Amino acid sequence: MLKLNASYSKKVPAGEEYSSQSYHASVEVELPDGLSGEALQARIHETFDLVRNSVEAELHGKSPANYGRKWSEKPSKNGPQGNRSGGRQNDAPASPKQLSYLLDLARQRGITPQQIAARFQVPDIQHLTRQQCSDQIDEWRAA
Repeated sequence: MLKLNASYSKKVPAGEEYSSQSYHASVEVELPDGLSGEALQARIHETFDLVRNSVEAELHGKSPANYGRKWSEKPSKNGPQGNRSGGRQNDAPASPKQLSYLLDLARQRGITPQQIAARFQVPDIQHLTRQQCSDQIDEWRAA
């Protein structure tokens, strides 16, 4: 198993002279063994795009939910899961293994992480709940 770390930082001038604000995001994902050079490059590009778009969206106060979608399904009937502090198991964050598998299935379908996040109206896929991730995996495996 390969590990990929992608990060993006940006400094912008702040209101006062000689001051700035810094924005940074990073993500670590596991990649399956045996990827071709082209597939590996595509995974690196997608992961970096996710991190860069997240920082830019945060910087400009825009929601990544505005990103385009490649499929026509509507968000899950449970709606967005903005409050992740609930005690129920379904509100728990998706596990790294779940997210990795979800990304593998998405890649096979030509769907980007940004499109998944937009579908569930979360800033990025790291904000998916276990239930949301499980529902999407089940839907794609049944297709």
